[in-house]
Amino acid sequence: MFKPFVHIQNLNLNYHNKVVLKDLYWEMNIGESYVIGGKSGTGKTSLAKTIAGLIPAQGSIEINFDELSALPKEVLYVESWYQFKNLEGVANFYYQQRYTSQQAKETLTVHAELVGYGKEKGLHFDQVEPILEALGFATFASSQLIELSSGEHKKLQLVKALWLKPQLLIIDQPYTGLDVASRKNLNILLDQVAEEGVQLILICNDSELPACINSFAEIRDGKLVKVDALESSATEIYLREIPAFLKESPVYSSEDIVKMVDVNISYGEKQVLKNINWEVKAGEKWLLQGHNGSGKSTLLSLVNGDHPQSYANELYLFGNRRGSGESIWDIKQHIGLISPEFHWYFDPTATVWQSIASGFYDTVGLFQQLPYTKSTQVDELVEYFGLTENKNELLTALPLGKQRLVLLARTIIKNPELLILDEPCQGLDRQQTQHFNQLVDELCSNGMTLIYVGHFESQLPTCIEKRILLEKGEVKVVETILENV
Repeated sequence: MFKPFVHIQNLNLNYHNKVVLKDLYWEMNIGESYVIGGKSGTGKTSLAKTIAGLIPAQGSIEINFDELSALPKEVLYVESWYQFKNLEGVANFYYQQRYTSQQAKETLTVHAELVGYGKEKGLHFDQVEPILEALGFATFASSQLIELSSGEHKKLQLVKALWLKPQLLIIDQPYTGLDVASRKNLNILLDQVAEEGVQLILICNDSELPACINSFAEIRDGKLVKVDALESSATEIYLREIPAFLKESPVYSSEDIVKMVDVNISYGEKQVLKNINWEVKAGEKWLLQGHNGSGKSTLLSLVNGDHPQSYANELYLFGNRRGSGESIWDIKQHIGLISPEFHWYFDPTATVWQSIASGFYDTVGLFQQLPYTKSTQVDELVEYFGLTENKNELLTALPLGKQRLVLLARTIIKNPELLILDEPCQGLDRQQTQHFNQLVDELCSNGMTLIYVGHFESQLPTCIEKRILLEKGEVKVVETILENV
């Protein structure tokens, strides 16, 4: 009798005393490639990890590998982001270490990581080179893992997965951090491996998918439900009234928020930013764009005070030239920041409430008692974001989408002069993305300055007025896209 490729019966999983999967039954047949989508927090990642054998659950999971196939009899799970280790096997980096360790060589290079992976899996290196080229990753061979941005880390994991070509490949949020061109090329590569016999399960809500995808499902009330297609239309969202302390305009210390004059950043012989000239005035709303590796993350690290080479350049932040006596903490008092990299390094022992409250002090956890007024403001934001029932839970116990909402609340808790949102909606479903961008629009109507990094115009706030585009470390375009009225 013909057996299904994946056969799951009576799968049950509880996480932090909450039912995630309940009596789940699913069959995936040979030739099927799935997208599992739906709302954040329904258990998609938990199911993926369970199938891959990474977390235990009650029930039966049977993978019937094709004995005649030349592809490895493996289930490979590519997580939404990758926790790498240094040369001593330690993973507890701190956020600014990405910019201060270039000379220390604390992590493997991309080339060394791939060489080690190839040896472990018995792969030929010449087979990975076309994948590197297709994803625009060939130039990163000498880069340390700690130097990579979130999109570049995603590419590295995708390169390894596409090189291995396991019989079952599960990718959680495959397009996270990737620019438009890389997404298109990834879909071509996924179609190619599917043609060779790789069966795919993609965990995402994206609409531009590989042609090989022929099945869709969502998790509802702990059970997997097959659907004709993922819901793509936006829904009407009810916004609670914004807390009163965020209705007030920020108190600006200067009309000049950012000014860069012929800024250059290099790591050895590799020049990352070239002759950057850019000014951001108080109240302006900027979109920062560019392909993966164009220099966006490095540019932002100068703005938020994290990059040590800022002292060697003509850079002004909030009216003061860098190196004129201000500390990094003086700069961060003016800024609210979220980025995928910051999320990586956030304190895993902090609760939701503590995580939001830490935004007052620009720390990655709460290490002091809050006065009553500040505590009240945290409570207001907890309620505004719909996190009341989660406020005493560990941040890491929440689904990725809700974790991101917590950190978004953290960025605005002090009503900063400058809001830096580096791909803030990674991991959020459509409704959460729409909700957050509506919030950004409302905040910025009160005069807040914004730098927003996002690849897709359909997923941006409507308040954005100006755009700067980087290409290979240089300013390619500076333009006004929305005139003030």
